[in-house]
Amino acid sequence: MTPSVTSKSLRFSFSIAPSHSQSNLFPIISLPNPNFHLFRQLPLLKPISAVQSNFLVPEVQKTQTFPATNGPNFPAVKLPPDTGAIVVDRATESELKENGFRSTRRTKIVCTIGPQTCGFDELEALAIGGMNVARINMCHGTREWHRQVIERVRRLNEEKGFGVAMMMDTEGSEIHMGDLGGATSAKAEDGQIWTFTVRTLGLNCPERTITVNYDGFAEDMKVGDELLVDGGMVRFVVTEKIGPDVICYCTDPGMLLPRANLTFWRDGSLVRERNAMLPTISSKEISFLIVMTLRFDREARKLDGGLTPKETLHEASRNLIDLLAFDISWILHDWLDIDFGIAEGVDFIAVSFVKSAEVIKHLKSYIAARSPKNDIAVIAKLESIDSLSNLEEIILASDGAMVARGDMGAQIPLEQVPSVQGNIVQLCKQLNKPVIVASQLLESMVEYPIPTRAEVADVSEAVGQQADALMLSGESAMGHYPEKALAVLRSVSLRIERWLREKRHSTLEVPISSSVCIGIPEEMCNAAVKMANKLEADALFVYTKTGHMASLLSRNRPDCPVFAFTPNSSVRRRLNLRWGLIPFCLSFSDDMESNLKRTFSLLKARGMINSGDLIIVVSDLLQSIQVINVP
Repeated sequence: MTPSVTSKSLRFSFSIAPSHSQSNLFPIISLPNPNFHLFRQLPLLKPISAVQSNFLVPEVQKTQTFPATNGPNFPAVKLPPDTGAIVVDRATESELKENGFRSTRRTKIVCTIGPQTCGFDELEALAIGGMNVARINMCHGTREWHRQVIERVRRLNEEKGFGVAMMMDTEGSEIHMGDLGGATSAKAEDGQIWTFTVRTLGLNCPERTITVNYDGFAEDMKVGDELLVDGGMVRFVVTEKIGPDVICYCTDPGMLLPRANLTFWRDGSLVRERNAMLPTISSKEISFLIVMTLRFDREARKLDGGLTPKETLHEASRNLIDLLAFDISWILHDWLDIDFGIAEGVDFIAVSFVKSAEVIKHLKSYIAARSPKNDIAVIAKLESIDSLSNLEEIILASDGAMVARGDMGAQIPLEQVPSVQGNIVQLCKQLNKPVIVASQLLESMVEYPIPTRAEVADVSEAVGQQADALMLSGESAMGHYPEKALAVLRSVSLRIERWLREKRHSTLEVPISSSVCIGIPEEMCNAAVKMANKLEADALFVYTKTGHMASLLSRNRPDCPVFAFTPNSSVRRRLNLRWGLIPFCLSFSDDMESNLKRTFSLLKARGMINSGDLIIVVSDLLQSIQVINVP
């Protein structure tokens, strides 16, 4: 990209073309010659007053401010149906004002919500502390409990001015323990004898007895097998089998939590055959699946007389067979949870134990048919050894990935987990998919107020790999110090990100996988990030209706933050998972000059930008890049 001075003013013209040194893996693409303009001054609209809320509206259209229900700092404001407002997360705004452009946190944080954090006040504390995405795990709690959490998060956004996205995690195919007879936890001590059973015990569970959700459990286990709880946090050895009961000896003590997952090892190897021995399908379950599949076909095809009832049933049966072949283990109990998530309008659905891309494709088709207007992103949880052999196909089919290291570490040798994590993070960046590093980041903080130094180093490694997000599981769901755990992730992320920028260690352009088509948007965003880094711009602005251009900027991991403006509130929430993005909800027109005038006016009135700030502007409306000093 070679600049040439075309006039005495600060106006430059650039032409974009693929570098001759570019790899031959990619075809040479003929691109138009978009102009990049650098303006010293831009006329401003009349300044607009700021309302003390997350909204900024013209003075004449202010609405009544209602008293906050929790805390004086975040008043509730009703937004009028007006196109002049701009919406941004309050915690992000505070961080931006306090730390400046270049010191804002780029790595996003996902917090799992549980008994310790499900109240409105607790959720607000997490949002203030930097939670970008709230996660509910369908392995725990009832749907009514989860519905209440979703409603509280939605209320938090509406009343307190936050922009927290909602993620629902399906149960998946894992074999797991029961509810411990209603207890919140149980301690397994070294040398104790415990009984694992497939009997239904309910609340009358004998001491040191754990129910298992897999009917073939006792048949599959052999004396001498090792039983790992929650990826190895507690370990047992099978000593005896008595009918439906398996008697075990605790060799590695630890805390047992309700519905923790179980894996089996025999002679030092994972027993994978259990996946083919999961409970058989009852006639009731088959009927349920046929109804679900028929409904899918009816809504997706909009029959219109195109198929006879017999042909429809044939198609439904064929689809049902396909579905059963792909992953029966999660279809049986997860479809109802998926329907629940669609009905509640969650932003992300994380699918557990994904083994093939077909599972993701079926789910996305189902979501599109069930709720065409509800664009829910599908996250593939990579936690089984089978997923590693289909990694690129799974990530390409999904809208993002989660490195679930706990379950993965129970299926592959421990020493391979770091390299697998690094490979997945790098591949997701190449394929432009957000990636979450999860499981046991700060496990000790479930019980203790400070993490181990090794855990801090682990978090630092994930931030150094520039993963899009880090996730708290038990630390925020049932730990004693959820806010402190969140603070640790936030402070470590800030420090490591700053160190990377100081060392100029960040990658200016991520290599694109051969599976991805390179087009004009990719070239534009690559060029914009290079320019922003070279010119030490204060921020990148992107105007996007779908979020795609914003994701391409994020993928290049620029030194400065990216202000992503979108008129769609659901797109704004989904962008919360992207590295370095500060999503705003703002309506805009096709007139970029008018958009910039209004944006500058709104943000200056808010105190979020200042005159003289250098801004690089791109949009999916025009094939151009503008370099502008804020007037």
